Amino acid sequence: MQKTNKHRPKSANRQQYKVSNWKEYNQGLKQRGSLEVWIQKDAEQQWYYQGSAQRGAQYKYSEMCIEMAITLRVVYHLGYRQLEGFLTSLVGMLGWTVKVPDYTVINRRKKKLKIGVAEQIEKKGMKLYIVIDSTGLKVYGEGEWKVRQHGWGKHRTWMKLHVAVDEATAIIESCAITSNSVDDAAMVKPLLDEVKAEVKKMAGDGAYDKTKVYEYLEEGKIKPIIPPRKGARIKKHGNGKGKPWPRDKNIRDIRRMGRRRWKEKNNYHRRSKAETTMYRWKIIYGDKLSSRTTEQQIVEANIKCKLLNKMTLLGMPKSYVVKKAA
Repeated sequence: MQKTNKHRPKSANRQQYKVSNWKEYNQGLKQRGSLEVWIQKDAEQQWYYQGSAQRGAQYKYSEMCIEMAITLRVVYHLGYRQLEGFLTSLVGMLGWTVKVPDYTVINRRKKKLKIGVAEQIEKKGMKLYIVIDSTGLKVYGEGEWKVRQHGWGKHRTWMKLHVAVDEATAIIESCAITSNSVDDAAMVKPLLDEVKAEVKKMAGDGAYDKTKVYEYLEEGKIKPIIPPRKGARIKKHGNGKGKPWPRDKNIRDIRRMGRRRWKEKNNYHRRSKAETTMYRWKIIYGDKLSSRTTEQQIVEANIKCKLLNKMTLLGMPKSYVVKKAA
């Protein structure tokens, strides 16, 4: 009797994809290491502060200068002292007649930067389908190996990163950093308020299945694509007065066609763009925040999201199915 393998690897049953624009995507990956991508053409002319005077000590370096320094630090994973040395060498090789800011100045000025996450993207007249998600980022504490071997020495501290991603382009439209005690649903309004275009749809997982989320989306005439939790009950029945509740419609549709069919009909699977964004963040930047204060953590998150958008614009893979799941 022929033996059969009852424990086939899961990968054998998964859909397989092939990238159709490998040449362009490969060029985009190489461009991420180019200094020309991360340095403005007029950086030397805008190096020093040219704004109005203020009380006390005056700024010497412009916000553009500080932002460029922080950008290089993030892209090339440099410490502050190494960043100062890198800038000194860079300025010398470019032949610029400017002085490099001290690493302490860069660190101190960083917390006052105003970073526009998606300011370089033209959004005029667009109607967006926004997907929202969150993930935890470690601030400090022991690694997994040390905890497994020797137990806790000090508890790890986490912050939450919340992002709103454009489903069509994978561009991060807005982001926020909060403590790990903040409810995901509470961040829907702050995230969508920062989006610089009209939002027509918003998708999120069950954590966003809250009354306050539906009320805000109803007010903004945004269609919610949020799967109600299992066991959810209808709030306004057919014989009730008032406008139908969007969540009730989702519950009825799921009861009629099933949860899987409902997700397919509403393109709920596009919410994976937010999960992919979180995956890219942790692959490129790691799962930690290097800053210790909340002010600097917010700036760090904003500039990392802005750079991730820049990488997206350089080129992303376009794939198609070559083998369907069994």
